[in-house]
Amino acid sequence: MSLSRILAALLIFLVVIGPISQLALAQQQAPPRDETVVIGGGMWSPPTNFNPLVPWAATTGTIGLIYEPLYLYIPNLNKWVPWLAASLPKWINSTTLEIKLRNAYWWDGQPLTSQDVKYTFYDLPKKVTSLYYSSILTYLIKVVTPDQHTVIFIFNKTTVNYPQMAYYLYSIPIVPEHIFAPVVDKEGNKVLQLQIIGASKPQDIVGSGMYKIYFTTSDTVYWVRVDNWWGKSVWGLPGPKYIKYIMVFSNQVALAMLLRGDLDWSNFFIPGIPQLVNKYSFLVTFYKHKPYYLPANVAYLFINDQKPPLNDPRFRQALFYAIDVNRIVNEVYGGAVLKSNAVGLIPIPGWKEYIATDLLEKYNYTYNPEKAKKLLDEAGYIDRNGDGWRDLPNGQTIDLKIIVPYGWTDWMQAAIIIADNLKAVGIKAEADFPAYGVYADKMYKGEFDLLINNFGSFVSPTPYTLYNWLLWQDAPPEGKYSWSGNFGRYYNKQVREILQEIAHTPLSDTAKLKQLYRQLEEILLKDVPYIPLWYNAYWFQATTFYWKGWPTENDPYGVPCTWQGRWQDGGLLVLLHLRPAKAPSTPTTTVSTTTTTSPITPTTTTQAQTQTTPSTPQQTTTAAATTPQTTTTIQGGVNPALIAGIIIVIIIIIIAVAVALRKR
Repeated sequence: MSLSRILAALLIFLVVIGPISQLALAQQQAPPRDETVVIGGGMWSPPTNFNPLVPWAATTGTIGLIYEPLYLYIPNLNKWVPWLAASLPKWINSTTLEIKLRNAYWWDGQPLTSQDVKYTFYDLPKKVTSLYYSSILTYLIKVVTPDQHTVIFIFNKTTVNYPQMAYYLYSIPIVPEHIFAPVVDKEGNKVLQLQIIGASKPQDIVGSGMYKIYFTTSDTVYWVRVDNWWGKSVWGLPGPKYIKYIMVFSNQVALAMLLRGDLDWSNFFIPGIPQLVNKYSFLVTFYKHKPYYLPANVAYLFINDQKPPLNDPRFRQALFYAIDVNRIVNEVYGGAVLKSNAVGLIPIPGWKEYIATDLLEKYNYTYNPEKAKKLLDEAGYIDRNGDGWRDLPNGQTIDLKIIVPYGWTDWMQAAIIIADNLKAVGIKAEADFPAYGVYADKMYKGEFDLLINNFGSFVSPTPYTLYNWLLWQDAPPEGKYSWSGNFGRYYNKQVREILQEIAHTPLSDTAKLKQLYRQLEEILLKDVPYIPLWYNAYWFQATTFYWKGWPTENDPYGVPCTWQGRWQDGGLLVLLHLRPAKAPSTPTTTVSTTTTTSPITPTTTTQAQTQTTPSTPQQTTTAAATTPQTTTTIQGGVNPALIAGIIIVIIIIIIAVAVALRKR
């Protein structure tokens, strides 16, 4: 081949490949800023998993934006919002529940029918026995679908679990049977290992929700509004045409982006917000003043109830009196959270009627180190070897560790304060910060002394979900994984019986439920298996540079949360309420993303790190903080950098070949 022919071929190649590379670059362009709401605080790993059957691993928005639930539940209002359902659930009798559906349809045009609901709740857990809600089959006998818009659930009278079913009605997403069934029939339980079901890439997923995947990068997922969404005729369309959801690990970076106008909606825990929100008028939190945020869940001090001296109720009572929770509330959170009552029930509408206030007064668990010392002395926990620390009655030393994951700064500071409190009453204790994986392994296996956790304590229609997680009586022995709670292995036959009776009592029978919860709470106050510390918050900060319509105490239409599995608390309603705001050409505040401390110094600096914290559910990664980029590989799309590299390599090869031929 002559050199001229080689060069001609090269020219043709460049003419052909040029438009392709330009197309790839065009695909990578971010959508218009004024049509995009930028959100962060609920994504802690690259957005590659969109499997709704593993909600703890799926990218946030998978449940809610793609696959929708029957209902939303707004905990601060104790309000049910029919979503795919057309009306509130109707109990025909104590074992029969009827639900009517709206005229909804999937993105491929197929109608969303009662058969899809039946498949989701009944057929799917029968085929995928490892599904997280497969226990529903212990009390769900069958599902009847007399027509496309009517679903009738029929339960076993002796095993029905009313509070759990209520939770499932707004937490389980409805999936398309015509898409899922062939995959499930082929894969069985292995379907839980898939990252996408029924599609080869995220853009091709078939859902029913308001947004679908536009494209993804390694740290960002872009969503685009479904303008023919079935719900348009009910609610209209959401305000933002696009969503840009970012992955950020540094609270300093998140704060800088928020103040600079690069982040509209934040669900991060950001130190200093209580001061900033009163300084800058463009910053929005749910409450204008303390506590600023809505309560979301309960942070507990879990105790290893199988290990001396922690297996002694008197020692645990002393711990309760020794811990100064108000110090944690004020020093760590700046008053942005509330101290928990002694039974751990957040005073929200669905829970507060079950708080036994007279029992709280009777036991009176307040910060009282002198009372803690007295209880310890009376129980025989005194210094026996003269080293200044209390010992067991048999002379063995006491050396406790309080574990929380490294990088979860608020919990780290809280653990240090608790250790200080225990030392003040003579108990040797140290805060310990293992990597999240080590922490989780110790927690689930019950191999710890003390640890802080809140994973299963989210607000819900009934306190049962909290107490069943906290005291789950089927927890296996220490050393085996207890995925569903009761990490310290507290066992009590009476607790088991009470929890079972609560489960079998209709939610409408509030008189009986009050009696049952009172019995349970008296056991909690007497035995102190675990210590409720504070009400962890729905962290929410927003700006009005680009969007308005955020929920606040003056317009409390929903909870502005985008964490995994929490969009149905009100996040979907926020998207429907948002409307464009006139954005200044340059936001009035600029903050360098290279700062190493918050512009407003947190009230406590003990062991402060630059990573966000566990207040957002189950943060499991400790990757270095980076500002999100839009130049990384597009999941399921074309990577311009890769194309450019290929072009360069091909050009080099052609030139090399040409030179070699020329020499010949």
